[in-house]
Amino acid sequence: MEEDQEMRKMKEAMFYENINGKVRCHLCNHHCVIKEDGRGICGVRENHNGKLYSLVYGKSVSVGVDPIEKKPLFNFYPGTSSYSLATVGCNFHCLHCQNWEISQMSKGKGGKIIGDKLAPERIVSEAKGLGCKNIAYTYTEPTIFFEYAYDTAKLAHEQEIKNVFVTNGYTSAEAIKEIAPFLDAANVDLKSFDEDFYHEVCGAKLQPVLDNIRLYKELGVWVEVTTLIIPGYNDDEIQLKEIAEFIKRVGDEIPWHITAFYPAYKLLDVPPTPVESLRKARDIGLSGGLRYVYEGNIPGEGGESTYCSNCGELLIERRGYYIKRNEMVDGRCPKCKAKMDGVGI
Repeated sequence: MEEDQEMRKMKEAMFYENINGKVRCHLCNHHCVIKEDGRGICGVRENHNGKLYSLVYGKSVSVGVDPIEKKPLFNFYPGTSSYSLATVGCNFHCLHCQNWEISQMSKGKGGKIIGDKLAPERIVSEAKGLGCKNIAYTYTEPTIFFEYAYDTAKLAHEQEIKNVFVTNGYTSAEAIKEIAPFLDAANVDLKSFDEDFYHEVCGAKLQPVLDNIRLYKELGVWVEVTTLIIPGYNDDEIQLKEIAEFIKRVGDEIPWHITAFYPAYKLLDVPPTPVESLRKARDIGLSGGLRYVYEGNIPGEGGESTYCSNCGELLIERRGYYIKRNEMVDGRCPKCKAKMDGVGI
């Protein structure tokens, strides 16, 4: 009886169907079939009497105010602050996860669901009070707390606060289309261009991520792509060229962030990414026709700044996540007057 009362307090999930007592979840591209009292791969969606519930709705495990550049989004309202939040859980099990303590907490037997009560209304109120231009659903995968993010995003939209997903790109097309009217930007991790990498390192497939990058663009959501360069895993020249070529086919105005890996979680024996590897990847992207290619996680090396895609003039000088100077005038290069790509730039 107590358990039934507790479940009635919880949020019924979106995007699922009942299959003779089991449920099939359609929130992400795993399309988990979940038995009674079982959970999906993410560990935060549970089948109770043939209904699927979100176990993390309104339960924030991490909240902070970050520069938008930390997401990273460099061509989306540069220099603004982002109210950032997450719940426990993830639909990937990346061996190199930086936030594995919370992303993997809900998984397996005895998986934990923790978090402080934080209603969507309060999130929007706090973001507005703190002067944040946008709310970022980040730190863990926002797909798995979709209902929470969706309700918050709708309220934020009413207050003219922008919404940002920092995502692994595995959301179902149905869910993306549902939230797209309230979603202003997405930074999508394109972790590799190799199917084996996705299977062995992340527990997922590559193609849905590629499809969703295209879908975000088609739906009018501003897209930036991030690839964490892991030595010996995804740093070969062929793979980097394939990523750059794919991004260009979707849109050469899409910024590509190539960032440095540092040992974490289950990849503690892999060395940090050399600066030379980032330089090589950036050269590949620029020579391949991408307009904006950024280096990340190694501050002060120069690859964090925005240059005019037409004449090469330095427009936004950054160090790490912070802007030192912005020379643009009404979103244009002061030298050649070319209009830069982005939103709020």
